[in-house]
Amino acid sequence: MAQGRMPAIASGEAGLSRYMDEIRRFPMLQPQEEYMLAKRFQEHGDVNAAHKLVTSHLRLVAKIAMGYRGYGLPMGEVVSEGNVGLMQAVKKFEPERGFRLATYAMWWIKASIQEYILRSWSLVKMGTTVNQKRLFFNLRKAKSKLQALGEGDLKPEHVKEIATNLNVTEQDVISMNRRLSGDASLNAPIKAGEGESGEWQDWLVDESDNAEAILVREDEMDSRRAMLGDALDTLNDRERRIFLARRLAEEPVTLEDLSAEFNISRERVRQIEVRAFEKVQGHMVAAAKKAALDGPARMLEHAR
Repeated sequence: MAQGRMPAIASGEAGLSRYMDEIRRFPMLQPQEEYMLAKRFQEHGDVNAAHKLVTSHLRLVAKIAMGYRGYGLPMGEVVSEGNVGLMQAVKKFEPERGFRLATYAMWWIKASIQEYILRSWSLVKMGTTVNQKRLFFNLRKAKSKLQALGEGDLKPEHVKEIATNLNVTEQDVISMNRRLSGDASLNAPIKAGEGESGEWQDWLVDESDNAEAILVREDEMDSRRAMLGDALDTLNDRERRIFLARRLAEEPVTLEDLSAEFNISRERVRQIEVRAFEKVQGHMVAAAKKAALDGPARMLEHAR
């Protein structure tokens, strides 16, 4: 790859595999080297220094991006959005604060990916019933009480207890748990070329999470669910019903059926749907941007 250029991400699993193989060639930086490169970019606008900072952290972006695989978006695009967040972090990074770029960049990478998810509106779909919505917002809390926060499928006894407590079917619990367990995809097999194979996590930077990092990740999932709940609260009853039926239902309700339900024209239903979508999306994007600003600000405050 020529100096100053980012490796391209081709579409499909094969293209992503080639990209993963390519970014592994960029060396990780030692703390002092990272500090000097950051100072050169900060004080002299050295583009080559910025390029080294970015490319040395592409594996971190890939690792974070894989955690969002469960949203059903093209992973190449998710990684690309994470790279945008990384470049923003490099521009704003202040090395004299005393912490590593990876620690700071994590906030920007996640915020960029989350905003992309919101723009695409490919959030995890949930049903239209009250009980299914309760399951969406309370599954992690229910799993925590049962000490069942690990990856993979729930034990049958845990499925049964959660289903009983939240008044949903056991299949609903199994399905929702799989949708919200995006991190499990890190164990998916990958072929890296040159006869090599393994799992996604084998090709990513080894940064074992401590207890605090695990807690932060769980809180972020709760935060995203809360953002969606707050956004839905901005709608009136009719807007909410139409929005859920058209945008978040497993099988969207037709305009004709909703027209009959509310005794209004199909065009009026469509107008309400569009207006509700814009209200919810605007609320969630604003919340994501606020979170993106508050995260680095809190980190800088703690570093003082």
